[in-house]
Amino acid sequence: MSPTRLAGRRRALALLGATPLLLAGCGFKLRGQRPLPFESLYLGMGPYSELAAAIRREIRANGSTRLTETPADADVRLEVMADIKDKIILALNTQGRVREYQLRQRFVFRLVSKSGQEVMPSNEIFLRRELAFDDTQLLAKQQEETLLYRDMQNDLVQQLMRRLAAAKMPEAAPAPAPTPKP
Repeated sequence: MSPTRLAGRRRALALLGATPLLLAGCGFKLRGQRPLPFESLYLGMGPYSELAAAIRREIRANGSTRLTETPADADVRLEVMADIKDKIILALNTQGRVREYQLRQRFVFRLVSKSGQEVMPSNEIFLRRELAFDDTQLLAKQQEETLLYRDMQNDLVQQLMRRLAAAKMPEAAPAPAPTPKP
């Protein structure tokens, strides 16, 4: 090997070895789990939906918040006002056949405390993905659509968890002062 090539390799190895030190020095840290600011949560969703199961898994993996079976047992309840998936046509080819679709998912929710006070007002998560379509590959495109919807669901769950973690619980009302006895 030539000396210049050997020197280039050494520089590359030194740079590669220094990269983790530079990242650690700048404060870079992978995003970890953030605890939710409430001890118990009731999910106001159908118990058998895929989305509800994914949210339950994520909350249980987080570890600090307990899921309840009834709204009365929970500190807060998640009220789902809309969970809509749709598919619209984006483009047609010269024969008038669909060339591209847009997959959309709209999820609207709010967080309400046990006393009925709104912890987090109505919030919307809107996701979309494009799907190139070819009717000669129908089965493959159906599988791709399923995978894109699953990816959107995972993205929705992550966004929901970040928003729930950022919720500010209302201050407890101060206890009334005892009245002095004569």
